[in-house]
Amino acid sequence: MNEPFRSSAPALADQLLHTARCVAAVVQGQSLSAVLPGVPGALRPGVQALTFHALRHLGLARAVAARLVQRNPEPMVHALLCTAIALLCTPDGPRYAEHTVVDQAVAALRRQRRTERQAGFVNACLRRCLREKAALLAAVADDPVATYNHPRWWTERLRRDYPQQWQAILAADNAPGPMTLRVNRRQIGRDEYLQVLSASGMAGQPVGDDGVVLSKAAPVEQLPGFAQGHVSVQDAAAQLAAPLLLAGRDWSQGGRVLDACAAPGGKTAHLLERADIDVVALDVDAQRASRITDTLQRLGLQARVLTADAAHPEGWWDGQPFDAILLDAPCSAAGIVRRHPDVRWLRRDSDIAALVATQKALLEALWPLLKPGGALVYATCSVFKAEGEEQVQAFLSRHTEARRQPSPGHLLPGQASVAGDFNDNASGGHDGFYYARIDKAPQ
Repeated sequence: MNEPFRSSAPALADQLLHTARCVAAVVQGQSLSAVLPGVPGALRPGVQALTFHALRHLGLARAVAARLVQRNPEPMVHALLCTAIALLCTPDGPRYAEHTVVDQAVAALRRQRRTERQAGFVNACLRRCLREKAALLAAVADDPVATYNHPRWWTERLRRDYPQQWQAILAADNAPGPMTLRVNRRQIGRDEYLQVLSASGMAGQPVGDDGVVLSKAAPVEQLPGFAQGHVSVQDAAAQLAAPLLLAGRDWSQGGRVLDACAAPGGKTAHLLERADIDVVALDVDAQRASRITDTLQRLGLQARVLTADAAHPEGWWDGQPFDAILLDAPCSAAGIVRRHPDVRWLRRDSDIAALVATQKALLEALWPLLKPGGALVYATCSVFKAEGEEQVQAFLSRHTEARRQPSPGHLLPGQASVAGDFNDNASGGHDGFYYARIDKAPQ
């Protein structure tokens, strides 16, 4: 049922105004993670929900808007129009009475002291949208961007890579993912933490070795034991990295491990939670590298954190080889779109070739740093095969001393795996990812 506007909550007009600013910023090439912090704290939860919804339906909203206007208005007004259309023309997401959406969209423009002409323009467009909704939706039904709410090139790439699952992947991208925690086994057992959760009025289910999927998402400050380092937020797919890298070896005598491209430190921390090892954690960005330190301090863990480019070891490597290397390589993030709906609109098809070249350079630079008999895990949070299986096959063809070990390969998001050949995610609980473990032959 529709939820009426309540004056006790932040005014919808204020939320729509900030949402339009966020959507306009993404369309102009800014990351949502860089824009949202500028939203006033009291408005931020509502604005984030509205922005996520608008971005998940931006293809449809743009297509409908194009049928309502002869020429797009300025970016801010167009973003507001598309946000309102996304609310009026889709059944999921935040629900408001239709007249409330129209009224508050117009009020948002007036609060920004826009001209009455602009307010009247938006009012007329939205009222026409309501009158002609069925016809407008029918008119854009054959537009793949409107249907799937992804850029055309993205849809076409998925269709080539996954002829049976591409539509399920796109559908999963447009559904919110669950909130998953990783329990710090050095501080508390998972069963014990589940009891603590229950006593706090929260519910969760175990997933993987250390994970808990919450029945309902919650702010981290409300999670019992979060400040004390008992848990971290980490998707179930990302929690596969540490056990895959550490498997098959006795680490009781320690070991030397490199986590390249480590920020914000979740996988670094998971490695240290599972084994008494010396970890070198790298990130090329100083600000992001500082987040690794913050993560480890909260969890009571230690690693050597360096700001350096993993592709150029001559600038940071001490000459001592590593027993294991985790390369969570820069990628398109095509597997985590349900959590970052802006990514699809920020990426370009040409980005993929550049990212593949970066991944290749990192693999080639780090492989010589691995001891004979050691293990390297290559990971990306992408479902595109160019960044996963094709990258690894090309690497193996260049290195006869490389031995591929049993690995998850491409993990598909949500329920995309269930109907096809990939039955790796029956719970629908994890994001899209790629993993390959490659061991170096002993001398």
